[in-house]
Amino acid sequence: MKDTCVFCQIITGALDGHIVFADDISIAVLDHRPLFPGHCLLLPREHHETLGDLPDSLIGGFFGNAKLLSQAVEKALGAEGTFIAINNRVSQSVPHLHVHVVPRRRKDGLKGFFWPRHKYQNDEEMLAVQAAIQSVVAEMQS
Repeated sequence: MKDTCVFCQIITGALDGHIVFADDISIAVLDHRPLFPGHCLLLPREHHETLGDLPDSLIGGFFGNAKLLSQAVEKALGAEGTFIAINNRVSQSVPHLHVHVVPRRRKDGLKGFFWPRHKYQNDEEMLAVQAAIQSVVAEMQS
């Protein structure tokens, strides 16, 4: 996948990208289809398709860089905040982990999430979902 991955090609310099940050762990570029000017993508230098694929040894540094980029975007653009998002497989236009960092302002037109919300049918359904997730977390931690 590395040879055909657009983000890997940007990381290696085979394709141009508007780089705003780079270190040994990650690189950040301006999104070529931004929600707003300043919308950046933070990419791990190593090819990992999803957050679940990112080695534990990179998580701290990678998300430290997400924090740094979020603060830099906000300050550089005079934004009131940022929207941080990761898609894992579904809606992931490039199968290489990337964190969206989007500058935000009140009443900028971006309405919460980009999809409709679906309430639980009742408390029993919510409790069943809660129990299912708790069970799998406990299983994964053991």
